[in-house]
Amino acid sequence: MTTAQIKIPAKLVSVFEGEADVRGAHGGRGSAKTRTFAKMTAVRAHMWDMAGREGIILCGRQFMNSLADSSLEEIKAAIRDEPWLEAHFDIGDTYVRTKSGRISYSFIGLARNLNSIKSKARILLAWIDEAEPVTEEAWVKLIPTLREEDSELWITWNPERKKSATNKRWRHANDNDPRVKIVEMNWRDNPWFPEILNRVRLKDMRERPDQYPHIWEGEYLTVVEGAYYALQLIASRAAGRMQLISADPLMTLYAVWDIGGTGAKADATAIWIVQYVGQSIWLLDYYEAVGQPLAAHVEWLREKGYEKVRCILPHDGANHEKVVQTTYEGALREAGFHTVVIPNQGAGAAMRRIQAARRLFPQMYFDEECCAAGIEAISFYHEKRDEERGVGLGPNHDWSSHGADAFGLVAVARPIILGAVNDDEDPRDQWRDDGRDYGGY
Repeated sequence: MTTAQIKIPAKLVSVFEGEADVRGAHGGRGSAKTRTFAKMTAVRAHMWDMAGREGIILCGRQFMNSLADSSLEEIKAAIRDEPWLEAHFDIGDTYVRTKSGRISYSFIGLARNLNSIKSKARILLAWIDEAEPVTEEAWVKLIPTLREEDSELWITWNPERKKSATNKRWRHANDNDPRVKIVEMNWRDNPWFPEILNRVRLKDMRERPDQYPHIWEGEYLTVVEGAYYALQLIASRAAGRMQLISADPLMTLYAVWDIGGTGAKADATAIWIVQYVGQSIWLLDYYEAVGQPLAAHVEWLREKGYEKVRCILPHDGANHEKVVQTTYEGALREAGFHTVVIPNQGAGAAMRRIQAARRLFPQMYFDEECCAAGIEAISFYHEKRDEERGVGLGPNHDWSSHGADAFGLVAVARPIILGAVNDDEDPRDQWRDDGRDYGGY
């Protein structure tokens, strides 16, 4: 019997030793985690082939429009790195399999083909690469498809959000489960880290300091490149405007809303707790919930001591709620909250909110701890683009847009709060004569 030697980073040796149900690595660029996991899938394929086993190695990513978006080329390169291993494989333009044909690779995009996984026979190993955006729904459906007694799930990802489904499920899964083996891998853990890549790393450190910790050190993404508020957030941190803030007991508290729904897949409801102190805007707290009724949001306000908060709603606050024939405006007033609805700003309202918030950003102060989820939302809020035509399509409606919409309303509402009646952009100009009592607004 001959013994093959496999070169992998020392930090990953313990991940591949012994039995496990889940193996994985998370971290930044240049760590060799992806190439190592690709190579080890081939090693496993060869071992199973030699044992006469038959089955599939499933390689998945959340988004895969074609094989060009898959791990196929990474698998091929990893096999060719080891001449002894390459001798046992049949590698074609669109496939990889052992020469006996007993073990083959299958490539799948979870976003579009999730249900088809159930039809895959005898999945011996599922490797999910670039796993950060994988949804909880995908994990719930994928895991039961690994039916063989010794089937394993392998995961590699570069963390972006602390609350992503992948991070919440797997980042610390090995703390309480000895059959889960996951480590952090970054560039310094790669003994073969090339000098050309190191030059790229050092350039990013100099020219993209806001992105460097995420790209190279595996830290959470604090600002998405191209986000609407990227530069403003960097400037706020540099100027010390993200800190612990205590509310001024003599100033009015405002709850600025973006209204979601009550269905399981409804948009989130987001609330910023704000004080307008002179020319400054203090963002003191943030709340977000998905699929909860209005009563749950009101309960949060009361539990946090915001019984006397004044609620500022977007235009749909005057619309009837889909489940209960009442409006948010009416229900909040019945609950004892002074409430005002900002009228519909018409076409281009989202961009006007963004522009208003950008103008006022130098006057904003954030409680970094209480507003962490809200800050994360506005850090990710970005433009949706048509890459083929190279044009922007306006704000991307995703998980971050609800907190970002409420944040924009904070800026839009400021002239109302300060009574800037001569401001040409004062939203009150649209409804000053509607006969309603806005109680001093």
